[in-house]
Amino acid sequence: MKIPEDGKLLRVFIGEADKWQGRPLYEAIVLLAKKESMAGATAIKGFMGFGCKSHLHTTKILRLSEDLPIVIEIVDSEEKIAKFLPLLDPMVKEGLVTLENTNVILYRAG
Repeated sequence: MKIPEDGKLLRVFIGEADKWQGRPLYEAIVLLAKKESMAGATAIKGFMGFGCKSHLHTTKILRLSEDLPIVIEIVDSEEKIAKFLPLLDPMVKEGLVTLENTNVILYRAG
């Protein structure tokens, strides 16, 4: 698979406890990206963060450590990201979705 040098970086900021159809939302998004033949997706678990409600989520406070921040990153062509966004929209009830230009330097397997 070839990604154009000028690609897009899609980031989805959600909580670890967020769900979609009974499964963790981060898992559902990564599996959807795979189903849609995106170049790749990575879910990254944060150890501290807060969002629009200003609730602090951190591993340092046991009662809050159940909903740690998750960031899903997907890099692909502008066209493929544009087709993916309408599928993502109903899934993210709370969170942040960002899109930025990115320069793909290297993408290879094997």
